Amino acid sequence: MTILIIEDEKTIRENIQELLNKNGYQTLATQNGEDTLQVVEKENLQLVLLDIHLPLEDGFSLCKKIKKIKNIPVIFLTSDSRSKSELKSIQVGGIDYITKPFSKGILLEKIKRATKKNPLDYKEITKEEYTLDLHLSILKYKKKEIELTRNEFRILYYFFTNEKRIITKEELLEYLWNDKYYLDENILTVNLGRLRKKAKEIGIEELIKTERKKGYTL
Repeated sequence: MTILIIEDEKTIRENIQELLNKNGYQTLATQNGEDTLQVVEKENLQLVLLDIHLPLEDGFSLCKKIKKIKNIPVIFLTSDSRSKSELKSIQVGGIDYITKPFSKGILLEKIKRATKKNPLDYKEITKEEYTLDLHLSILKYKKKEIELTRNEFRILYYFFTNEKRIITKEELLEYLWNDKYYLDENILTVNLGRLRKKAKEIGIEELIKTERKKGYTL
């Protein structure tokens, strides 16, 4: 099994190669987009570990190009822990997202799982008894499911990745539209109302709770 590591920092790249080689994987490594695409075209790869911050071209753009050549599973391995970056990694075709510094055991386990399953399998996040399908934008609960619009999905994804804290209206608006002073907050209120209504249709009585004068929680 051959894994391609795309990482411009030499020490990190060599450490990952050493770890994977010791655990029975064959590895190849590149530092930039041009070299990477040549390797993807020529080699029989089972997995790509991809950093976001690369010279000349970011990992998101490179992931799209890789997917056009071959449908290889891609795990993003990065120091960028922002939820919007994790969301973008999913949107461009990544199947997982690991932040640095990372546990060697976690990395090996995620590689094991990624190479066992079909890269077309859907990725899901489960909180409590609720499951958010990140590929189909579907909310699932007790064998029932309902489809979400783009904004409904983005709102709910933000709550799922910020589960145990209060999220303000201003924070949500800035996350969704990057301009909390320009957009009317009524649009957010409408989307939250639709989300709650859809949740009730599949049996979830209180999906997003209002914390008076503070914001919202999952």
